[in-house]
Amino acid sequence: MSIQKELAKIEFEMRENARGHLPVEKEMQFYECVKQGDLEGARAHAVPLGGEGFGVLSGDRLRNLKYHLVITVAFITRFCVEGGMERETAYNLSDLYIRAADHAVCAGEINAIHAELIADFTERMRAVHRRSGSCYHVKKCKEYIYDHLHEKINVSGIAAQLGLSVPYLSKLFSAETGMTLNRYILKKRIDAACQMLKYSDYEAAEISSFLAFGSHSYFIQKFRQETGLTPKQYRVKYYNSPMGITGGTDENPD
Repeated sequence: MSIQKELAKIEFEMRENARGHLPVEKEMQFYECVKQGDLEGARAHAVPLGGEGFGVLSGDRLRNLKYHLVITVAFITRFCVEGGMERETAYNLSDLYIRAADHAVCAGEINAIHAELIADFTERMRAVHRRSGSCYHVKKCKEYIYDHLHEKINVSGIAAQLGLSVPYLSKLFSAETGMTLNRYILKKRIDAACQMLKYSDYEAAEISSFLAFGSHSYFIQKFRQETGLTPKQYRVKYYNSPMGITGGTDENPD
C-alpha cells in the first residue's frame, strides 16, 4: 500500500464531502476538564465515539469504535498522570477499560464504557485535587512505594532513592498527605491485601508473604486494626471470584 497515495485520496474525499477531524483545541478542552476533575465540563466537551470529527480507523463499525476508545483512554491516562494521579493507578485503570472494550460485542457497550471511564477518571482527579497539590517528590514517593509493595520498604531507602534527607522527606510527605510515610506504606499494603482477598484465591498467609509483612500474625493484627475484620472475615464478606465461588473456605482463624 502506498501511504502517500492513500493520504491524497483521503484528503480529497474529506474536502469533497466537507468533513474534517475535530479541532485540536476542542479535544484539549475535553482532556483538560478530565484532568481538572470537572465532570460537567468533561461531559459538555465529550464527543460521541466515531461521530462527526472522528477518523475512520476500520471498515468494521465496532472495531472502529474500539480503536477510538483506546486512543481516548490513552490520552486521558497521560493527562491524569500529569495532573497528579498515581501513575500505576492511571495505567491500570486504562488497561481495565481497554480490556472491557475488547470484550464488548456491540456499539452500545462501547459507548457505555466510554461514558463510565470519563466519569471514573474525572471523579478520581477531583479527589486528587481535593487531597493535595501533588508535590513532585511526594508523587515520586508514592510511585516508589507502589512499585515496591512486595518488598521491604523503609523511609531511609525511599529518601536515598529521591536524593532527599529522611527528615525533609518525612516532613514534606506528612504536610501534603496528612499521614506519616510508614502509615501510608501500611495503608497501601492493606489496600492491596483487601483487593487480593476479594479477587484472588490466594490464602491470607500467602498474601501476607507477598506483601512483605514481617509475619502472618503481624499481618492479621494490622489488617484488623485497619478494617475491623480479620482477613478470613473480610474474605467471607467480600470475596468476588470471577468464577462465582463463595469465599470463606479457609479454616485457619485469620
